[in-house]
Amino acid sequence: MKFGVDARTGRLNVGKWSVAMPRSRTGRIATGSVLVVGGTLGFLPILGFWMIPLGLVVLSHDLPAVRRHRRRVTVWWASRQKRRDGAGKKDGGSAAE
Repeated sequence: MKFGVDARTGRLNVGKWSVAMPRSRTGRIATGSVLVVGGTLGFLPILGFWMIPLGLVVLSHDLPAVRRHRRRVTVWWASRQKRRDGAGKKDGGSAAE
């Protein structure tokens, strides 16, 4: 599953969906900022808290500080998944005996 901005195409990939990103840096920063601010109003109809992580992914394409935090979370998530998958294989893979 892909997640993030594809450097070759400039598209935002979220799972099986792909959305075109603005070509200008200013446009991407504005889009990411609007998504984060809109996400803080997630209790209102139409807007949602899902907008915050999406806005941070968009901002991470242009802002090094956000990129570092996104990368740290990505590495943490991958190691967590590896540990979880490894723990299931060590005990034979079945939880019910």
